[in-house]
Amino acid sequence: MEIIAEVVLGFILESLIPAIIEISFDFLWRCLGHTFISRESRNGFMAGIGYFLFGLMLGGLSLLVFPQSFVRSERFHGINLLITPVLCGLLMTAIGRWRARQGDPLLRIDSFVYGFLFAFAMALVRFVYTT
Repeated sequence: MEIIAEVVLGFILESLIPAIIEISFDFLWRCLGHTFISRESRNGFMAGIGYFLFGLMLGGLSLLVFPQSFVRSERFHGINLLITPVLCGLLMTAIGRWRARQGDPLLRIDSFVYGFLFAFAMALVRFVYTT
């Protein structure tokens, strides 16, 4: 029972931290004035590479604050490479829909693919460098 609780809590924490960082990143991005550039006028492939690189960088920075993996079980450590990015992609899709209903301008990260890329890069760094 303790192992199940640890795995569930670990997945929740591993999913929550990238989501909070993504939302913070999105807020800072908007504060810097990039909301005036429409999504359609930018190259989508380059934007994907950019979000992946930001995910790698912020994944590395997250290791300074949380050097240990939240999932202690070695059997479930790799599952985070799929679960967290999917959850973050879904969260960013929901945020994008909410912003669209509010009439706010959308960034590319307000979609599943770019949110997934960002969170996957973070999870990849954490997978490789945590125990």
